[in-house]
Amino acid sequence: MTASRLQLYSFFVSSSAHTVRIALNLKGLDYEYNSVNLFKSEQDGPEYLRINPLGYVPALKDGDFVLADSFAIAMYLEEKYPQPTLLPHDLKKKALNYQVVNVITSSTQPLVRLPILGYIKQNRGRDEMISWAHEHYGKGFTALEILLKDHAGKYATGDEIFLADVFLEPIITASQSYKVDMSKYPLLSRLSKAYKQVPAFIDAMPENQPDYYPTRRGKSRI
Repeated sequence: MTASRLQLYSFFVSSSAHTVRIALNLKGLDYEYNSVNLFKSEQDGPEYLRINPLGYVPALKDGDFVLADSFAIAMYLEEKYPQPTLLPHDLKKKALNYQVVNVITSSTQPLVRLPILGYIKQNRGRDEMISWAHEHYGKGFTALEILLKDHAGKYATGDEIFLADVFLEPIITASQSYKVDMSKYPLLSRLSKAYKQVPAFIDAMPENQPDYYPTRRGKSRI
């Protein structure tokens, strides 16, 4: 019996979906791309809410099994397809990867999601929205810069690509929609340049997705 093809529900500007695309690419997994246009509120439609009742992307469908949340998806892929691995064997380095992911998914991304920024823009204006984005990207990036300074090699936690890198590149890319000044974060800037040389990362970039279309400068990303 032929295994069903993985299906990814994604939108090109979503940093969370971007993360899962990188993980799938690093694992060498073939998948079907299903676009959920966040700018048109397709995530709130009944069809998508049956897939993910929370109404966020990404979601991954593996046969009859549906999983949402970028970290849960990444760990599912790691367990089901353990090679090539996204986690180091060294316990301390593995914990460091988890900590980087937590800084991004728990302390940074939730504060710069489209619903939050859209609400600020609607009620306080665009300048306040940009200021909010700069503050919270900056707080997360400052923490990551300090956290990784004694551990980074070619990549975030050494000379191999691991889970921290998978989550780090999308949040850096997303920040550029708000012109976050990366010169303040030389380590993260160096890592971002390194990722842009890796095919799995290049193929996952927003501009390389089938639903990509140019947006006006400053358009909110997730």
